[in-house]
Amino acid sequence: MKTTHRVFCCAISLALACFVFGCSKSGRETARKAVNKEYYDSMDSNKIESLAKQGDAEAQFRFGLMFQNGMGVKQNYDEALKWYRQAAEKGNIDAQNGIGVLYSNGLGVARDKKEALKWFQPLVDKGVPAAQYNVGLMHYFGDGMPKDIKEAIRLFRLSAEQGCPQAQSHLGVMYENGEGVPKDFQKAIKLYRLSADQGYASAQLNTGNMYFYGKGVPKDYQEAIRWFRLAADQGNAKAQNNLGILYAKGVGVPLDYVQSYMWFNLAYSAGNESVKANISMIEPLMTPRQIENARKLAKEWKPKLLQKKS
Repeated sequence: MKTTHRVFCCAISLALACFVFGCSKSGRETARKAVNKEYYDSMDSNKIESLAKQGDAEAQFRFGLMFQNGMGVKQNYDEALKWYRQAAEKGNIDAQNGIGVLYSNGLGVARDKKEALKWFQPLVDKGVPAAQYNVGLMHYFGDGMPKDIKEAIRLFRLSAEQGCPQAQSHLGVMYENGEGVPKDFQKAIKLYRLSADQGYASAQLNTGNMYFYGKGVPKDYQEAIRWFRLAADQGNAKAQNNLGILYAKGVGVPLDYVQSYMWFNLAYSAGNESVKANISMIEPLMTPRQIENARKLAKEWKPKLLQKKS
C-alpha cells in the first residue's frame, strides 16, 4: 500500500488544546492538590453543580469546565465564563487561567489577547505552570505580542520543570527540530517521555515517532506501536492514522485490513481529512464483509482518556 513518509512526522497541535487549564506541580503542592482533586473527581455532576451554587470555588471552576467542554451539560461558553468568574473572584487559579484561555480563543467573548494576557500574566508572576505555558505560546506564535522564541523557551522550561506535560512536549518538538535550541534527539525523547508518561496524547504520538524512526533511541517498531496505541486510544487522529498504515502494511503487527480500516475510519471521523486517500486505497483490497466488520468496530470504539504506559 502506497503511503508517504510525512504520515509519521511529529507535530504540535495548534488548536485550543494548546492552551491549558492546569498543570501539575511538585512536592507538597502536588500532594495537597492530589487529595483535593480526588475529592472532587469522586463527585458526580449533580454534586458539583450543587456545591458550585453554594459558592465552592473549586466546584464553580469544575462546573464552568463542564460547560466549556460540554461534559454532562450542553456546551455553553457564556455559562463557562460566568462560573469561571465566580471562582476567579475567590482566588481560584485554574478559573483565572481559564478566563484567559476563553479570551485567547474568543469563546463566549470577543477574542482579546490583551484581556487574556491580563489574566495570564499575574499567574505567570506567581509561577503557575499552565499560565507560563500559555504565555509562552503567545510569544512562540507572536500571538498578541511580538514573536519571541527565546522568551517562549524560557517560559516553556519554567512550566516543564514543574511537570506541565504540554510544555514538556512542546520543548521536545523544539529540540527534535532544532528550533531556537540545538537539535538534540536525546533531549527531545526525554521530554516526550516525561510528558507521555503523564498520559498526554500528543507526546505519546511523538514518542512513538521517535521509536519508529530510531531518533534518539534504537529503532523499535513494537515500542512505537505501543505509544501510537496509547495516543490513538485517546482519540488522537494522527496516531490512529499511523496504526491504520501499520496494519495495512503489516509493519510491526500482522497484516490486518479490518483493523487498518477501523483506525482509518476513526481518524477520519476525528477530523483527519488526509485519511480519505488511505481509505480509498485500502477499500479495493477488502471484501464487503470485512468493510462492514471494520465499520462496526469503529462504531463500537470508545476513547480511553489519559492512557499511561504500563
